[in-house]
Amino acid sequence: MTHKGRYSKYIRPISILFDLMVITSLSLIFFDGLKINFKYYLFFQTISWISIALIVKYYEVFRFTTPVEIISKLIKQFSIFLLVVIAYFPFSKVSIFSGKATAIFMTISFFIIITFKYFLFYYLKKYRLSTGSNFRNAVIIGYTAESIKLKEVFENRKDYGYRFFGFFSDKKQNPDIKGKIEDLKNFTILNKIDEIYCSLNEISNEKLKELVEFADNNDKTIKFIPDSKQIYSKNLKIDYYELFPVLSLQKTELHDPTVKGLKRTFDILFSVFIIVFVLTWLMPVIALLIKLESKGPVFFKQGRPGLDEKEFHCYKFRSMKLNVKTEQEASRNDPRVTKIGRFMRKTSIDELPQFFNVLLGDMSVVGPRPHLWSQNKAYANKIKKYMVRHYVKPGITGLAQVKGFRGEIETEEDMVNRIKFDVFYIENWSLLMDLKIIFQTVINIFKGEEKAY
Repeated sequence: MTHKGRYSKYIRPISILFDLMVITSLSLIFFDGLKINFKYYLFFQTISWISIALIVKYYEVFRFTTPVEIISKLIKQFSIFLLVVIAYFPFSKVSIFSGKATAIFMTISFFIIITFKYFLFYYLKKYRLSTGSNFRNAVIIGYTAESIKLKEVFENRKDYGYRFFGFFSDKKQNPDIKGKIEDLKNFTILNKIDEIYCSLNEISNEKLKELVEFADNNDKTIKFIPDSKQIYSKNLKIDYYELFPVLSLQKTELHDPTVKGLKRTFDILFSVFIIVFVLTWLMPVIALLIKLESKGPVFFKQGRPGLDEKEFHCYKFRSMKLNVKTEQEASRNDPRVTKIGRFMRKTSIDELPQFFNVLLGDMSVVGPRPHLWSQNKAYANKIKKYMVRHYVKPGITGLAQVKGFRGEIETEEDMVNRIKFDVFYIENWSLLMDLKIIFQTVINIFKGEEKAY
């Protein structure tokens, strides 16, 4: 049995890296005699390229994207990039503008990048056709004229990389129908279905709501076949498989690879700053104080559920005496907490080693706080949308924490409120929100927090 390709997630980062390498190396060649301060220019060029790509959605190329759309994105990207490059020279006092050098640089960059994209796009299509890999498993809810047309697209366009498993319907019977809509959930899990296409003609609002929650909790993609009903969502977008329209309910902005790249860049820069300018001098001081008060290691390492519920080791300065109750969260006046530990927990200094987790890629500066495994198991099936928090990397700080929902979970309502803020953050993320949360975290540290113990 062939398996779904595991390397699709690397295609976009590779494409971004290749493009940046091309424009960087060619600018060094063709702008060499223009007296440019390349240290500043290359930084300006890289930031400009990525910013333009975010605006024109240059890297949003999917398996069903047409060659015409790809060419359109390329033209938009390079047209704006050309204007930005030209605009740099008037503000650079020591540089000499050369129209010829700029034209050659842009032309060669364009043809190298378009050739690479063409090769990558068509290689993936051939790869799917010849090996059966890099595919996605799909089912359709509803047996309508529209859903049958979509099935035909899946079967006729093998290069799209979809494997159709069947229909589910409560209203009709047919050999292609695998069962009722209520049978879909078990079928989806057993057959590792990736995408669920839903004809709104054959599903009630109540069942639709259940289906969206099921997709959230099990990391499945749900898309809608448009018909007479309407569905409103700020995350709703329309794609075309040839001439067939499909509505996609996107999980969040944070699932966009370009946005993830932007957030990751911020995480790296911010964590390097903290490590270099804070931890290099603070860590020896804290280590000495910990050792003077109690026996044991300076750092406390504990397995926590992270992105996609995969375990990672979360680092902290050790704030407790050595004990066997590591899966029990700290409570008010906890006898396990040392004197220096109480100070560190009050000021959140014990969390600072997690900037190494950020640098390693296990965590983000801002995101849902990583829970204990015991909490994860206890609340996963109790609280709606609990598992949504695993769609993104856990954070050193988060919206729930700055809103007062940090520390000990004394009642189930405490966890419900924490999850509400975590989900709100994931579904409404912006870079400005991250900056506000970081700023508020610093303010809260100096103000002091009631549940910081």
